Amino acid sequence: MPIAMVNARAVVGIRAPLVRIETHLANGLPGFQIVGLPEAAVRESRDRVRAAIQTSGFEFPRRKITVNLAPADLPKDGGRFDLGIALGILAASEQIPQKALDSREFLGELGLDGHLRPVGGTLSASLAARDSGHQLVLSPPDGEEAALAGTADVVTATHLLDVCAALNGNAILPPAEPPESRPLELPDLADVRGQSHARRALEIAAAGGHHLLMVGPPGSGKSMLAARFPGILPPMDDQEALETAAIHSLRNSDHLRRDWRRRPFRSPHHTASGVALVGGGSNPLPGEISLAHNGVLFLDELTEFDRRVLDVLREPLETGKVHISRAARQAEYPARFQLIAAMNPCPQGFDCDLGERCQCSHEQRIRHRRRLSAPLIDRIDLAVEVARLPTGELMPMPDRDEGSATIAVRVSSARERQQRRQGKLNCELNARELDQHAPLDGNGQALLQKAVERFRLSARAYHRILRVARSIADLADNEPITAPHLAEALGFRALDRWRLE
Repeated sequence: MPIAMVNARAVVGIRAPLVRIETHLANGLPGFQIVGLPEAAVRESRDRVRAAIQTSGFEFPRRKITVNLAPADLPKDGGRFDLGIALGILAASEQIPQKALDSREFLGELGLDGHLRPVGGTLSASLAARDSGHQLVLSPPDGEEAALAGTADVVTATHLLDVCAALNGNAILPPAEPPESRPLELPDLADVRGQSHARRALEIAAAGGHHLLMVGPPGSGKSMLAARFPGILPPMDDQEALETAAIHSLRNSDHLRRDWRRRPFRSPHHTASGVALVGGGSNPLPGEISLAHNGVLFLDELTEFDRRVLDVLREPLETGKVHISRAARQAEYPARFQLIAAMNPCPQGFDCDLGERCQCSHEQRIRHRRRLSAPLIDRIDLAVEVARLPTGELMPMPDRDEGSATIAVRVSSARERQQRRQGKLNCELNARELDQHAPLDGNGQALLQKAVERFRLSARAYHRILRVARSIADLADNEPITAPHLAEALGFRALDRWRLE
């Protein structure tokens, strides 16, 4: 038959659109052409495919070969179409049956000897193939990733000969097996001495999904507290885990090779660029905020980040997604993460409790704090001062502080309460939903109005205080929000107090 059809999948963000590989053999001078908006790596597959077919013992047709990757307006990149192109040529030359290709999809890069190599980004492809009712054929490393989908029909092959033998009915390809889960032990909050105020802020942030900023001198325990925050978060459900794994598969992250159900914890250095945070490139890839999706993004030394870099976080913090546009391509990635940040109170860093040694003037401290823009500060729900501990609190005292497991139980209970009441976390409530689920009595309204006037709070800050108060009430297993809940929420507004200085 002069024309053969093979199914494959491209990668666009975390989607995997179907690509039909159409192969046509015609009379005339021998040639091999690939059309359909292929990039350099796809065009180079001509030589890989020719060598793989010949070294595997098949006949490479000495005819004019045209391969079309449809749809033609979808950019194609990488070596993921090698296997499909090779099978299309073999089917068009009647060396394998076309009928066996119709219900299958193929992804894999071919070595010159015919061996299959992994291409990455196959979890999204396996989910899409499952929805289409197709079997997906991959290399074994890609099969481990694709098998995370659970219900997808995924098989693996190591060589082009194995695939062809299965298509001819002479062999059965083995099903893909997911990688063994190797959960890592997370650091425990019991390791942190003292800092009860900061520990309480972490618990509230975990309960309602709020963003948190810790301010304190070097060595006060800010990074130690942040590293233990994932340990009090509830585990991801199946949908969250698959969504997160699909993003990490595009970056070949080791997150998939460890415990793929563990919430990610990303901690980029303060020299990171805006593109590193939000993602980008000619073929837009996810950045740190998307790799932290359903997990934690920890920004240490917050004021050392370039202000323009920090401001790119403003929209994702509100919408939970980021849209990357380049001249030839666009991609949208989810970016619903919890921001945990830490900073020193002044350039020298000792302003909190060693004022006599701080050589920074009041103007220097103000300039230091103004490295954070007002719109970014508005999007941070809680700000807590983490003071240097006195020597007595550093001494070991058994059973003094609660561990992560105990706090995690309260956090899970508060989140379950939110899901039953409103079907979402408190951090996601809009203004109308706050009126319904976070009403204030007369005393609470008077207290909040006084705080808004005194600290000159914006409407966004007003609503964020209500969300935090709602989370505090949920931790206390109280349905109504009372004045003490609201007062505690206002106590976690250290940045607002700075405005009065």
